[in-house]
Amino acid sequence: MADTKKITDKAERKKLKRAARKKAAPKAERTYARGSHKRKVKKMARGQSKR
Repeated sequence: MADTKKITDKAERKKLKRAARKKAAPKAERTYARGSHKRKVKKMARGQSKR
């Protein structure tokens, strides 16, 4: 994406970013389900509080 850090005007920055997004090559399709690579979190102990 275009480097827009130096542009302070929000509307102008948005315009540039959108144009860059349109020009960019499309992303490849996912080869795995969304979120399936996330670290799984164990369930906390239920019931009586730990402290």
